Amino acid sequence: MQIVISALVIGGISALLAAILTIADALVNNYGEVSIRVNDSKDLKVKGGATLLSTLASEKIFIPSACGGKGSCGLCRVKVLTDVGPILPTELPYLSEKEKKNNIRLSCQIKVKSDISIEIPEELFNIMEYIASVSSITDVTHDIKEVFFDLEDEIEFKAGQYVQLIVPAYGDIKGETMRAYSMSSQPSVKSGVELLIRLVPNGIVTTYVHKMLKVGERIRILGPFGDFYLRDTDSDIIFIAGGSGMAPIKSIIFDMMEREVKRNAYYFFGARSKRDLFYLEEMKEVERKMPNFHFIPALSDPLPEDNWEGETGLITDVVDRYLSEQGDEIDREAYLCGSPGMINACIRVLTRHKVLEEKIFYDKFG
Repeated sequence: MQIVISALVIGGISALLAAILTIADALVNNYGEVSIRVNDSKDLKVKGGATLLSTLASEKIFIPSACGGKGSCGLCRVKVLTDVGPILPTELPYLSEKEKKNNIRLSCQIKVKSDISIEIPEELFNIMEYIASVSSITDVTHDIKEVFFDLEDEIEFKAGQYVQLIVPAYGDIKGETMRAYSMSSQPSVKSGVELLIRLVPNGIVTTYVHKMLKVGERIRILGPFGDFYLRDTDSDIIFIAGGSGMAPIKSIIFDMMEREVKRNAYYFFGARSKRDLFYLEEMKEVERKMPNFHFIPALSDPLPEDNWEGETGLITDVVDRYLSEQGDEIDREAYLCGSPGMINACIRVLTRHKVLEEKIFYDKFG
């Protein structure tokens, strides 16, 4: 715990120093017009001085960034083919040795001061900005809201992908803030997206959604992003999630049901007590329509008043018991969504039961 706190403190100090340097640089320097060469095929003429992340966004090229460019998520990686100086201390925690050697950088930390050449995945050119209006807000648990956004333009995505939600300035929060949320609606619903947003203490976006967001409000959404989606194989499927990690798994499962996918699938959903469970009836309905689908909710700390008769214990223990009973000879792949600690624990259990690491896909958050 002390190591985690120290890392968070260091990360916060680094982000603050980066912000101070950015402001000072903008006040002192005027870089004029510069060129960004993208994938050796597209040239952008832009005003110099801003970060690569924000500059590309101004040209409608959106790089993934769960933290909204604050230097605290490490998602906004791009390959930089031009010398833009040494890797910054704010980038180091998020880059592997291989990425460093391959000139991978965090676009939110690189300033566009002169002509630059970069490489990005081609699919990022398909990312769009959507104008959305809130059509419904529903409490599904005491700390998770289901929010549906109607979109002015139709969206195309794979079940399991995410979008970035942009909320306006409020209170002491200066400027817009952006955070990433997995879509819980299925791809057949093209006119809007459904998100499951859990209230995080002191979370800028989650606080806005839970305390201020209103039906009818217009808001901006970027997407779709991500490579967390169901692979087209014949393997049995293990889904594991907890809390708002339900979102991408729900999207995948409902998409499977619509497409009449016949694969064996087990969905292990972990919660602390009964008040943290939701969509139970919806999952029972899926079980009725998909004979090969099995939903296994489990409570790690059920209350006496819960009168819980289902599985108990940590979700990893429940998964371990099920896989032990079924045997390790079955060809399986797994899809996990939750905190890094939960996902790492699940990976250990799965690999112990002969699930290959290359067949374990996950979406980490928090």
